[in-house]
Amino acid sequence: MPEIDTIVVATDGSDSVRRAVDAALDLAERFDAAVHALYVVDSGEVDSSPEAVRDQMRNALQARGGEAIVDVQKRAGRDVTAVVREGRPANEIADYAREIDADLVATGTRGRHGENRFLIGSVAERVVRTCPVPVLTVRQLEGDGDGDGVKPPV
Repeated sequence: MPEIDTIVVATDGSDSVRRAVDAALDLAERFDAAVHALYVVDSGEVDSSPEAVRDQMRNALQARGGEAIVDVQKRAGRDVTAVVREGRPANEIADYAREIDADLVATGTRGRHGENRFLIGSVAERVVRTCPVPVLTVRQLEGDGDGDGVKPPV
């Protein structure tokens, strides 16, 4: 069985990531692995907003990232390295995994139905295709929330 020493949990704070966080933390517990919670402020989203509100947008996304990371830390009940970066999410996730020599990246996906059932989400799909380490994708189950980032009561 391969050794897992370092796990990156790529989080955006959405419901679709909650199960991925739980799965990653379970693996970290089993392997006594270090956990890194990574949130990426999407530079494309910031850059495409009107110039007058870009700083507000960046600050709001950084605040959301902080909340997402705090959620991972609370759920972990253990030390978690918190990281917020800015850039293209899939690229930043792959780059960070490479930089820290991660053994696994965990990310959530939204379940798709019908014609879209083979799509796992643009960021998750790009991470799977470009990441230099194995990627664990965990699908959001029906009824796990509406995927809008609003968390159901715990």
